[in-house]
Amino acid sequence: MSINKSIFAPASGLGVFDREQGERQIALEYLADAWNDAEEDGVHSASLAHASLFAALATFCKMHGDEAAADLVAMLPDRIRSGEYNLDKILQ
Repeated sequence: MSINKSIFAPASGLGVFDREQGERQIALEYLADAWNDAEEDGVHSASLAHASLFAALATFCKMHGDEAAADLVAMLPDRIRSGEYNLDKILQ
């Protein structure tokens, strides 16, 4: 698998996930490949993001239940505001 560009590559050049979490990094690379292919086919990034969130939350609900998914989503505003999902921000 080769990645020419990845929407998930942070500005710092470091991997999004700690290197000890190799399987998650590999999964993210597969998603980046699929994302890039869809964009090349003309699918808008906003549509991809919405579909990705839906698929992720539906999977999380199936695996862990609705209440756990709701708890996870309730934590997202603070995590987003702290820059955890901002790939242009270098976290220290």
